[in-house]
Amino acid sequence: MDKTQEEQRVWLIEKLKAENPIYKKIPVPMDEQGQKDLLRSLMNVRMASPVSEEFRSIQDAYLRRESIMKGIVDISSIPSCETDPQLSVWQGDITRLKADAIVNAANSQMEGCFIPLHACIDNCIHTAAGVQLRLECANRMRQLRMEFGEDYEQPTAVPMLTDAYNLPSRKVIHIVGPIVQFELTPELEKDLADCYANTLDMCLENGLRSVVFCCISTGVFHFPNQRAAEIAVQTVKKWISEHDGTMDRIIFNVFKDTDRDIYERLLQ
Repeated sequence: MDKTQEEQRVWLIEKLKAENPIYKKIPVPMDEQGQKDLLRSLMNVRMASPVSEEFRSIQDAYLRRESIMKGIVDISSIPSCETDPQLSVWQGDITRLKADAIVNAANSQMEGCFIPLHACIDNCIHTAAGVQLRLECANRMRQLRMEFGEDYEQPTAVPMLTDAYNLPSRKVIHIVGPIVQFELTPELEKDLADCYANTLDMCLENGLRSVVFCCISTGVFHFPNQRAAEIAVQTVKKWISEHDGTMDRIIFNVFKDTDRDIYERLLQ
């Protein structure tokens, strides 16, 4: 008999607790949200390593059911902008979107966010994808460090393509955006533009005809929201004009009302 969502969730929690003596004595909450938070936290702090076929199977079944319960959104159902049918703005959880690729605002270590329950997009994407995503990223970084040295970190604006595992999208494109530590400079603006152009180049090279961009470098990377959106829209429109017919849909995914308003004004 198949396990229920709760039975799968508790089973996964116990298996993750058993991997590390530090977590063995953590009690499993009785309530659903408490269990979900604990499972996500344990996944967030777990170092990249293989899992058993049984764990993978149960985790995948659980996460895919959770994805269905959240509501999968096919990007074909998202209205296009009046000025350009290839472009759209959509507000909500990027892990719900069914597209050829979604873009993850990654850090230079490229293994996801290790802070339990952190609200960043990196954390959300890795949690919904499952532990295989961190392992693939870690393996890719291991190969790069063998080639470029043990101190290698992923450079700004250089995308990395991975599978999406339990996400509705086919692929994830991870990219490190520029960090604004002091004042905004032309170099930082160029780096952000390169994030968008290089991601679209990767889509073209891999036959990906739809992509969902998050608001790269805003939030904890401190890139001003208005200017970030201006660069994103300008860069994407310029790229489309130079690569006519190569992309079907490009979605600007936003989470905050302020970002939605900015993008809607820019795309009028």
